[in-house]
Amino acid sequence: MESITGVPAYVLRYWESEFKLLRPKKNPAGQRVYRGRDLELVQRIKALLYDERLTLEGAKKRLLAESRRGTEQLQFGLRDHAYSDALRRIRERLTTLRARLNA
Repeated sequence: MESITGVPAYVLRYWESEFKLLRPKKNPAGQRVYRGRDLELVQRIKALLYDERLTLEGAKKRLLAESRRGTEQLQFGLRDHAYSDALRRIRERLTTLRARLNA
């Protein structure tokens, strides 16, 4: 899971205890099974905490407000994060390319 989300398992467990919306199903062996919706929510929580630098309480309030407004707001937040992530990667690649060309 960490390879997909970039979030260690122990952090995910903690987030599950803090964010009521994050409730992955468990298989018969008791292992967590994250669905697409769960992965999107993990990415959104990560963006709120790490990128927007919100506190846990601030992130909870934002997620609650977004869930009340409907899924389109949450989808927009996820898309916005994906776009900014893609732009960051492109910027890093261009910076590396410029450095190589200048060398």
